Amino acid sequence: MPGPLTGLTIVEMAGLGPAPFAAMMLADHGADVIRVEREGLIHVPNDPLLRSRRSISLDLKKDKAREIVCKLASDADGLIETYRPGVMERLGLGPEELLGANPKLVYGRVTGWGQDGPLATSAGHDLNYLALTGLLHGIGPKERPVVPVNYVADYAGGAMMLAFAMVAALLEVQRGGDGQVIDCAMSDGAALVGALTYGLRAAGLWSDERESNLLDGGEAAYGVYRCSDGQFLAVGAIEPQFRNALLDGLGVGADAGKEDVAKAIALRSRDEWVAVFEGVDACVSPVLTLGEAPNHPHNRARGTFLELDGVIQPGPAPRYSASRTNAPRPPRCAGADGEAILAGLGYSSDEIGELRREGALL
Repeated sequence: MPGPLTGLTIVEMAGLGPAPFAAMMLADHGADVIRVEREGLIHVPNDPLLRSRRSISLDLKKDKAREIVCKLASDADGLIETYRPGVMERLGLGPEELLGANPKLVYGRVTGWGQDGPLATSAGHDLNYLALTGLLHGIGPKERPVVPVNYVADYAGGAMMLAFAMVAALLEVQRGGDGQVIDCAMSDGAALVGALTYGLRAAGLWSDERESNLLDGGEAAYGVYRCSDGQFLAVGAIEPQFRNALLDGLGVGADAGKEDVAKAIALRSRDEWVAVFEGVDACVSPVLTLGEAPNHPHNRARGTFLELDGVIQPGPAPRYSASRTNAPRPPRCAGADGEAILAGLGYSSDEIGELRREGALL
């Protein structure tokens, strides 16, 4: 059974961060994604974010290279790009041109600050976008916020929001609607991830002081604790029955606070505690390293991770009862499919050779 997005073609204008992640998700679910490479990008060898697509390298400063993008977009269902606002327009590849030629095209744009607003053209990274949402302030110990890696704004607020929006807009096209432009700002998306927190704050159930709330380490039964071997244990025993099971297993009283829990957990190693709580509904988990996680029995049973060209990486998610996500293919070398892609657009071998000589095709 093919993936649920089989039959859709997406053009990906090469970039970093959220756009490749969104393209990976679309490809994992069956879309034919054509990545248009450009010079100057940093490439990670066998990057999982670049799996399962075809690749063409073009010099977009050349008129004929831009013509190729126009032809790709005219035959495609969607296009995603992550340039700063105005760059695609200056290349003659903006929504006006591409939707003019293909009114059914879904044109997805993901940037840090969005296509408009006072910061739209400003530089930034995940941490900057997250800082303006109010969420960064709440991440970390009382002393100061901490850097939470670039998962929240780049990938949750950017990539996954873009992938969802692309599928939603493509569904509208299939129902008879027109194509449209998606303005996916990582700052907007990261703020949306915090909807629960904003709701709790409005209800008077969330304080701006870190480590004073139920879900930020303020509750003794919800946090991360150091074990005797220097490893860590995650406990998430929010509900009374789970909390009671946790405290019983730790051998502390029902009125135990964070210091009591910390002292108890520090008496044994991480894996000793895992054995103590095996089969007990106390919401206790080992904090695994990236090297350990793929070998955990649950992850192995689910096939959560896979190995592709020697790289251990997360597999496609989520799962479907009927459809199947595509088995990932290794990343292609930049431009590896250029000639085949051009031939599919109707270019002759002589025309392809000329594009190569002129430097439009890299």
